[in-house]
Amino acid sequence: MASDATWGTHKWWKEAVVYQIYPASFKSTGTSTRPGWGDLRGIISELDHIKWLGVDVVWLSPIYKSPQVDMGYDISDYKDVDPLYGSLSDVDELIRELHKRDMKLMMDLVVNHTSDQHAWFKESRSSLDNPKRDWYIWKKPKIDEKGQRQPPNNWSMLLGEANSAWTYDEKTDEYFLSLFTAEQPDLNWENPAVREAVNDILRFWLDRGASGFRMDVINMISKVQEFPDAPVVAPGHKYQPGYKFYTNGPRLHEFLHGMYTDVLSKYDTITVGEMPWCREADDILRVVGAKAEELNMIFIFELVDIDDDWGRFRLSLRHFEPREIKEIQTRYQRMMIERDGWNSVFCENHDNPRSVTRYTDDSDQFREISAKLLCLMETFLCGTLYVYQGQEIGMRNIPPEWDPSEYKDVESQNYWKKMNDMHPGDKEKLDFARKVLQRKARDNARTPMQWTSEPHSGFCKETITPWMRVNDDYKTVNVSAQRAYQDSENLSVLQFWKESLVIRKSDKASFTYGDYQLLSDDASAVFAYQRTSKSRTWIVALNLSGDAVKWNPPHNLKIEEWKLGNYNGRPMQPKAGQIELRPWEGLLGKALST
Repeated sequence: MASDATWGTHKWWKEAVVYQIYPASFKSTGTSTRPGWGDLRGIISELDHIKWLGVDVVWLSPIYKSPQVDMGYDISDYKDVDPLYGSLSDVDELIRELHKRDMKLMMDLVVNHTSDQHAWFKESRSSLDNPKRDWYIWKKPKIDEKGQRQPPNNWSMLLGEANSAWTYDEKTDEYFLSLFTAEQPDLNWENPAVREAVNDILRFWLDRGASGFRMDVINMISKVQEFPDAPVVAPGHKYQPGYKFYTNGPRLHEFLHGMYTDVLSKYDTITVGEMPWCREADDILRVVGAKAEELNMIFIFELVDIDDDWGRFRLSLRHFEPREIKEIQTRYQRMMIERDGWNSVFCENHDNPRSVTRYTDDSDQFREISAKLLCLMETFLCGTLYVYQGQEIGMRNIPPEWDPSEYKDVESQNYWKKMNDMHPGDKEKLDFARKVLQRKARDNARTPMQWTSEPHSGFCKETITPWMRVNDDYKTVNVSAQRAYQDSENLSVLQFWKESLVIRKSDKASFTYGDYQLLSDDASAVFAYQRTSKSRTWIVALNLSGDAVKWNPPHNLKIEEWKLGNYNGRPMQPKAGQIELRPWEGLLGKALST
């Protein structure tokens, strides 16, 4: 443990289980302006399910007014709700209903950029001398050796890698920075008026009853002001990833501390920052250290970037070994304990494929076992736990047979177009591109929530077509079947999650505030660790492979009881000595005091 640490200081947000809802795909009641689209009334209707599971905080992906170019992450009004989801009065009712169940609401704060339909940007682009011109990042064109107009630098767009991150505005003959899509101009945080406008948004939602914020790409708000060209890491591409110049920038900590001082410190909030390309310990601890006065925690992306071709683009594939998972988890567990920070624990969200497909085996034979294995891995690590809708029932990726036309996400559409433009008629290259989509596309997390075996899985009425196709396996993989499942020798994935969360909350001294030690420091597929408080030691042993493996625990380790396992029946493993773990097997045991 860190000396003079506040690691063990009790905070409600440390002990919380957060459930992320992607509103468009959660539940449709038909009360919004678009049939087959999830809405706030649908969320309210399923709060009992979320409470039953053991959740404390509901995080909503954006529900603000938006043209929906990027599924609501292009916001045109931060203080109103898009009619697709409902109204402000629906949010007020949601907050009341959450509070009745002793739960809280976390909003999604998207303030690196706005929609190009936001009133601020409409003013900004109206003329060179408009008072809001410098609320956004404008630059004059470069002129190349042929006299042709070019963007100010070679940065690529994040959701359209073949495109420039700069969008030309003909009226004023300047480019504006738009790192995600042309419809999402980046705000200029160098302008203090922008920072005060963000503070006003924070106060609006906190005063309305929200309890905190997930902050979208918050480490991108400070850019290197020289805006240099990015190094070439993708030969043959005109535009290159420029993240080293627009993440973790020179004034990031000043801006975050300003939000904390001016607003967040005056409320009892939960805050978590989405901070891609932030991996250095010193950079992370400057944000989440106990005395940092910036954010409670961040999402560290090394685990969910594990199969990226690092340094290139997200829609890429790299083979990874099971040992990499335990190395990543252990690095950040130890970092936070030793240096007095705080972790978020997650392996799924709206921007990443389903974990059971990505890290394990989603076949009919092993999907349930694998989903429970990942539940065991996450639930008993130290940090605030985040569960993404559908993860609790082991939802899979989109089936490989689906045509690319089924993919709705702007990133997926741009990628498929780019690959067809680059490799027209090349079956081998295009088949690989389809594989990348099926493995990595954000759409995998956005298929509608699977509630029942009824048509459209109960997501919307039978007579309405959902905005996105429901995964083909909904008749067997759904909440209703798993909640009603009755087998004294086995638990459904959903029941297993509930039981795991009960155990986690029953011993906060060990699982929230206790120590962490890796017990399998080798190249094997076994990820075994212990969680320890003054009075108790727990053991988690995980086989991160499809082969049977043997694990030799420390010689002085003896198990009092194997409490939970992901195979049928009570765990019947030896209580001392070598343990043979079946494919994808996971165990939770209570150790005898030594």
